[in-house]
Amino acid sequence: MRIDPGLLDWLNEALAPFGPVTARAMMGGSTLYCDGTLFAIADGDALWFKADGESDPVWDAAGCERTSFTGKDGRTVSMNYRQAPSDVYDDTDALQHWAALAIEASRRAAVRRPRGRAARAASSD
Repeated sequence: MRIDPGLLDWLNEALAPFGPVTARAMMGGSTLYCDGTLFAIADGDALWFKADGESDPVWDAAGCERTSFTGKDGRTVSMNYRQAPSDVYDDTDALQHWAALAIEASRRAAVRRPRGRAARAASSD
């Protein structure tokens, strides 16, 4: 299911200070970008925010479950996205708080060092 158009409108209105929010279809849902930075996944009217090791304690304290799915081999696969707290759907301040945490996690992930062939090529320069 793609993102609910009303939810996308709400995100654009509430996150305007951060930049425009855009959506791209992905595996039955939508990936959400704020000013070009991937920060969330939407499935219809449900949001899952980007998380990482640094932000996990905050998400845990709020009781936000990690998203997971069952892979083709039957194993449960966990992703670094957390279920949005219920107040983000009607409280601008709450939405901005949690979205900012997700945007920061996404930016930290973007500066990771390259692996494999790209890392070897960079180290040989």
